This record gives sequence, C-alpha cells and structure tokens, in this order.
Amino acid sequence: MTAAAAPFEAVPTPIAGSQARSLHRWNMWLALIHAIQGAIILAISFAKDPMVTAPVVSSYLTFDEATQTLVPATRALFDLPIGPMVALFFFLSAAAHVTVAFPARRWYEASLARGQNPARWIEYALSSSVMIVIIAELSGIQEIGTLLAIFGINAAMNLFGWSMEAANEGRTKVQWLHYVFGCIAGIVPWIVITIALWTSATEPGATPAPTFVYVIFVSLFISFNIFAFNMILQYRKTGRWADYLYGERVYMLLSLVAKTILAWQVFAGTLRP
Repeated sequence: MTAAAAPFEAVPTPIAGSQARSLHRWNMWLALIHAIQGAIILAISFAKDPMVTAPVVSSYLTFDEATQTLVPATRALFDLPIGPMVALFFFLSAAAHVTVAFPARRWYEASLARGQNPARWIEYALSSSVMIVIIAELSGIQEIGTLLAIFGINAAMNLFGWSMEAANEGRTKVQWLHYVFGCIAGIVPWIVITIALWTSATEPGATPAPTFVYVIFVSLFISFNIFAFNMILQYRKTGRWADYLYGERVYMLLSLVAKTILAWQVFAGTLRP
C-alpha cells in the first residue's frame, strides 16, 4: 500500500498559538453572553407571579370496579418551571465554555488538534436535551416517561457526534455510520412532538397549541439540522470547513443562536409580563 492510499493520516499538528488564543477569547466571551442571558431569563421567570410552569404526569393502569377492566390513568407528579429550565441550558453552555477556556484548556486544544471536541458533545447532550424537553412540554407532552425518553435519545444523538469524531480521528476516508445512527436517533423526538402538535390541531374539541409553539418548533428544527449540516461540511472539507477550527467556531455560533432563539421565543410566548 502506498502512502497516498493509507487510510490514516500522520500525527496531528498542534494548534497554532494565535488560533489557540483566538478560541480562548471566543470561549470567554461566549461564556459571558450565555451567563448573562441565563441570568436575565431567571430574573424574569421569578418576577412573574405566578411563575410559568408545565405539569409533569405519570401514566399507569388502574382497575375499574364498574367495568372490571384495566383502564389508563394519570397522576400529577410536579410542575416544571419553564423559565428556570430555559436559564439552565444557558448556564450549562456557560459552564462548558468556562471549563474549556480555563481548567480544561490544554485538553480542549489537544482534542481540537485531533479533530475532536468531546466537551462540545457532552454539553450538547445536556443543554440541547433540556431544550427539546421544553419544546415537548410546550407542545403538550407531559408524561414523564416520554419526556425522559426524548431527553435520552436526544442526548444519544449528540454522543453519536462524539463517536463520529473519535472513529474518524486521523482517517483519510470518512466512516459515516456514526453520523447515520445519530440522525436516526435525532429525528425521533421531532416525530413525537410533530404527532402531539398534529393531534392537538386536528382533534375535534381539542385546544391547539399556541402559534408561538409552532414557530419555536420550526425554527429549532431548522437550527438543529444546521448543526448536522455543519458536520457534513467539516468531513467533506468544503471550502473554509477544510479547517476543523472553522467548523468549531460555526458550532459555537450555532449553539448561541439556537439557544437565544428558543429563550426569547419562550419569553415572548409565556414569560412576557
């Protein structure tokens, strides 16, 4: 086998000092922007009386003495505070940016030199899963098992992003299987939410979701899919995406934009005085 046909590249080159300093500044500024927005949303949510919440229920079967059959029933578990949940995904992002800017900076930069960013996928697995649970609740999905499943499968989608990068470290021929599995996992929560919205909109006598929920659904669906498109551009080395660090900056901006869109749409629809 010739060197040109080898499936793996040589040891990666460390990130240049100027690039490392630039990313360090990006992470510091993004940590601040996320933290400020989280604090504002938290203050707004506590200022609103009563606080905006969404119920979380548990479904189970109970025996109906009259019909002598098992029938479905639900029990209220708790109310999910929407404002603090929105603030939470901002704070998760802020914490991630602070971590890679300071205590984990050397590990972060070494990972980027290998074409990986595990910190990104861990943060997304948490923050974007909180985001999609909020969308699900606003769409009328209240059953705790369904909400946990939505959270878990969305987290798995993001962790497939991590495994995609790990599996392709140093490879000259991209292995797309992890990406495909991630897309399969990632579409499931959106299908579940679509069914909920369609049901409320078409069921006679049912109250459909407010218009702002449909706007959130469409805008966040587009935003989430741009992340996937960014990975395609990275691995196809299209234009400026031939530089992995360019794609890293795009991920940073997409994360900020997606979270900001969701937060202030929720504010406009539910938290506004």
